Amino acid sequence: MKHSGKDKITFLLVYIDDIIVTGSDEEEKLRLKTQLAREFEMKELGKLKYFLGIEVAYSRQGIFICQQKYILDLLKETGSLGCKPMSAPIDSNHRMNQDSKDGIIINKGCY
Repeated sequence: MKHSGKDKITFLLVYIDDIIVTGSDEEEKLRLKTQLAREFEMKELGKLKYFLGIEVAYSRQGIFICQQKYILDLLKETGSLGCKPMSAPIDSNHRMNQDSKDGIIINKGCY
């Protein structure tokens, strides 16, 4: 994470050979990508759609993330796809939007 200026921030997230460069500082993001490309073979894949089992969708309200595909794959793999759902412990302060299909909406003002 790098802060540059009052409201500018850049994040570099790395997991094995997957890299995400994001943030509000367009110049710093471009500089970082250029520097990384000098050292490593890289491909620009465009807007983030899927990372570490997390699906990412964009809207005017913000970013929506969920693990629906990952969960369905796990259920299928374990032969539990047709099983009846059960209640599970969850933080009492946790609230999900009914329209969100059990994902999380990150409002634009939060990032």
